[in-house]
Amino acid sequence: MTTLPETKACKVNIENEWLTISFNQPEKRNALTSELTDDIKNIFDAARDDLGVRGVTMRGEGGIFCAGGDLKMFKTGFQGGEQGMKDVEEASALTGAFFDMINSYPKPVVMLAEGAAMAGGLGMLCAGDIVVVTEDCKFALTETTLGIPPAQIAPFVAQRIGLAKARRIMLTAARFTGKEAFEMGLADFIAKDANDLKNIEFDIIKGVMNCAPGANAITKEIVLATRHLERSEMIDFAAKGFAERMLSDEGREGIASFIEKRKPKWSK
Repeated sequence: MTTLPETKACKVNIENEWLTISFNQPEKRNALTSELTDDIKNIFDAARDDLGVRGVTMRGEGGIFCAGGDLKMFKTGFQGGEQGMKDVEEASALTGAFFDMINSYPKPVVMLAEGAAMAGGLGMLCAGDIVVVTEDCKFALTETTLGIPPAQIAPFVAQRIGLAKARRIMLTAARFTGKEAFEMGLADFIAKDANDLKNIEFDIIKGVMNCAPGANAITKEIVLATRHLERSEMIDFAAKGFAERMLSDEGREGIASFIEKRKPKWSK
């Protein structure tokens, strides 16, 4: 079973095979500080290969999801010190790798947003597999109003809502609510309030628990591979994943359970 790392900016726990990461710097509006991103990376690394952890929920404490990048660090670290162009490029690339880690994680990642998800916080939301927001949650990609681009989050926003809508909300810094996020396809579910948010999460977890963890992992790989593989490569990649899982213990158990009219061992 996963040994959870010590954290500074997150609350974290595993209960009933589900990992919950709660951003816990509400005084900083749960901004993407180095402490927060380091905590998330360490937690993800610790649980990555543990099939006893079936999925992940990411949420914010204090009634806010995430306010985005740490602007004070941008001022002192990027613009106020001796860092040059290459240093800032490397830091940005690490941020991109952070979002990609969430996006490609081999377990379902559920994002629960209330209060606000701004800039990089909105980008992180888009890197999840399933997004649930409250009706009154506030969203905006505000980077261009600060003279910078939403560089590393752009692919994940476009991936979730499509190129045309992504262009519009990035190039106008449009502000919108949870209801509008649901209507544009950014959110999969919309909740009336924080209690409803938890109820919807419960139903999502119940669905995930009916799925084999190894099958979910390879399914996510196959889906994400459609973005960059040529069709012939895609056929081969999907065929390999199908064969591996068909001949795995999970695959054998799943087929046997169907024939024997019983639940598979992983089903809750």
